[in-house]
Amino acid sequence: MKLKNPYKDKKWFKYLGNKYVWVLLFFVVWMLFLDNYSYFDHRFLDGQINELHDNKKYYQEEIRKDQEQIKLLKNPEQIEKYAREKYFMKKDSEDIYIIQFEGDTIQEKE
Repeated sequence: MKLKNPYKDKKWFKYLGNKYVWVLLFFVVWMLFLDNYSYFDHRFLDGQINELHDNKKYYQEEIRKDQEQIKLLKNPEQIEKYAREKYFMKKDSEDIYIIQFEGDTIQEKE
C-alpha cells in the first residue's frame, strides 16, 4: 500500500515544494536579518549619518557666529562692551547694579 500525499495537488504545496522558492526564502531572510550588511543595520547607520549631518550644520553655524564675534572683538570699543555685558566689568569710577527680575533666574534655596 502506497501512501498518497493529500496536499500534492494544492497550489501552495507546489510553491513550497520548489527548491528555488526555498533558496529565495533563505536568501531574503539572510539579507534582512543575518548578514553584516542587513537591511536593519543599514537603517540604523542611515539614522546615524543623518544625525551627524545635522550636527555638522549646527557646528558650522556656530563657527560662523563665532567668526563674526571675533571680527567684532578686533575693535577696542567692542571688547569693552563685551566685557561689560558678559563679565560685568566696570571702570574704576563706575558702580554696577545687577537687577534680577522675578522669574528670570532659578530661585536660590534658603
